[in-house]
Amino acid sequence: MQLLKHPKTSVRQLLVLFCFLLALPLYAAKVDSLDIPSAVMKKNLRAVVVLPDSYAAAGKNTSPYPVLYLLHGGYGHFNDWITKIPDKTLIHRLADQYNLIIVMPEGEVFSYYLDSPVVQDSQFETYLTKEVINQIDNTYRTVRTSKGRVITGLSMGGYGALYLATRHPDLYCAAGSMSGALNPDMNAWKLPPDATKNIKAAFEKILGSFSQSPDGWAAYSVVGMADTMKKNGLKLVIDCGVDDFLIEPNRELHRRLVFNQTPHDYSERPGGHSWEFWQNALPYQVLFFSKVLGGN
Repeated sequence: MQLLKHPKTSVRQLLVLFCFLLALPLYAAKVDSLDIPSAVMKKNLRAVVVLPDSYAAAGKNTSPYPVLYLLHGGYGHFNDWITKIPDKTLIHRLADQYNLIIVMPEGEVFSYYLDSPVVQDSQFETYLTKEVINQIDNTYRTVRTSKGRVITGLSMGGYGALYLATRHPDLYCAAGSMSGALNPDMNAWKLPPDATKNIKAAFEKILGSFSQSPDGWAAYSVVGMADTMKKNGLKLVIDCGVDDFLIEPNRELHRRLVFNQTPHDYSERPGGHSWEFWQNALPYQVLFFSKVLGGN
């Protein structure tokens, strides 16, 4: 009723609201789709690269930018973090908020970001740590040392982030994992028998026969790398939902890191193996990384 009685006041209110909305910071990050071919695997792969708005605004004569490598999960692809996350603006806003380049490389449906001993065209450890980093550093204005690189991911990507950072501490200053599938032997995974059988078969395609492995794939277990993590001294952030079928391997890694007195940030929250959980987890991890990068 007040709007009907005082139309001039209503117009003024609308003008003020309009000006306020114009002043709000809208996300303006730029999204690139970049071809990053692999010489070691002899195939063409792609990545999504999100550049903060300040990257273009600052021109060419500016300081280099730190890079977050953000890995997708199993049975996914490089653009999952852009297309499957409920909040389609989240990655853009994080890039703008923290002045961070975010790179989402291809890991194919079941590579686990490692160099397969049996499949020649599945050499993703070499691809990520050499070919991808090299092309990103040669394409964009990046910090070209470990002080400006961090890595994290979800599920298979969480495994990949911790696996790669632990094996290559010279490349990253911090690593994270969200709902990480941290032990390929699957002993502590809480899955139905059929799903376990299918995933074990997928592991055997890239790792070889489990029964013929001399150590039961122990060399590929991130849970078994706790002592190396302590030696490396990388900053670590790990989280998992309490209803996730992967909660037990995450708890076991946490227990081992506590036992050997490795500093790390570990959290459990309500939730399962879902995009809703990862959408909530990512901003916390990026905040963690921003503090590490700021300290560098």
